[in-house]
Amino acid sequence: MHKVEELIIWKKSILLAKLTYQLVSELPSSEKFGLTSQIKRSVTSIPSNIAEGAGRNSQKEFKHFLSVANGSAYELQTQLILIIELNLIDKNKVQPIIELCIEIQKMNYAFQQKL
Repeated sequence: MHKVEELIIWKKSILLAKLTYQLVSELPSSEKFGLTSQIKRSVTSIPSNIAEGAGRNSQKEFKHFLSVANGSAYELQTQLILIIELNLIDKNKVQPIIELCIEIQKMNYAFQQKL
């Protein structure tokens, strides 16, 4: 078992969630049950699955939950790109969050290889 609070990938994914929640508060209210809801589910899934995996009894289980977290990160990245493509929020506000998301994806892959 790993102490989730000590995992840099978990800390960064918490930051990603915080920044993403702040970003989607700028989306139009017409997106409340569309992109906003979907994005919030995706971004909260990342640290949640890292935490769940850290609390499991085996490295194999942990790798599985890291894989699920990575899928959610790719889902989030796609949704953030959609925000830009639909001109809902300026690209300059969204791009740093996409870059953090990609950094977490790379960290996740490296962490899985290490386990």
